[in-house]
Amino acid sequence: MAETIRAAQPADAEAIAALNRAAFGGEEEVDIVERLRRDGLVAVELVAEREGTIRGHILLSWLPTMLDGRSVKALALAPMAVRPGLQKQGIGGRLIAAALGEARAVGAEAVIVLGHPDYYPRFGFSAALARPLASPFSGEAFMALELVPGALAGQRGSVSYPSAFGL
Repeated sequence: MAETIRAAQPADAEAIAALNRAAFGGEEEVDIVERLRRDGLVAVELVAEREGTIRGHILLSWLPTMLDGRSVKALALAPMAVRPGLQKQGIGGRLIAAALGEARAVGAEAVIVLGHPDYYPRFGFSAALARPLASPFSGEAFMALELVPGALAGQRGSVSYPSAFGL
């Protein structure tokens, strides 16, 4: 029986915090999630639930992005977590697929992620697409995905991570 992917609810907050603590080994992602919620920047927040237990979580938040002088409606994918011991069972992939569908529904044109370069490309993320974007991150782990073809076509741009990320 697969997990149910659904929108996160306020009543899920403690379980989501516990999941992020277990997956990341600390409070940093817990704090990021709380600040993004408080600042009203959450665009998509989903959980994977099975038999009343939250087994995975993903959050996409609005990320101010400019490219060649124009604004791009972009989202940051962060954090995403799957309960330790349940990883490599497709839960994360199902969360990403559902979140990208929801991102399109809220009008996002692109999604940016800092993540494992061996994992995210299978969903269409590309380091090459992110290269023109100045940010606190760079390299193969800094990737982008266009939800609208051509949204990230351009020569020079930037992303401005909100203070919720603590950068």
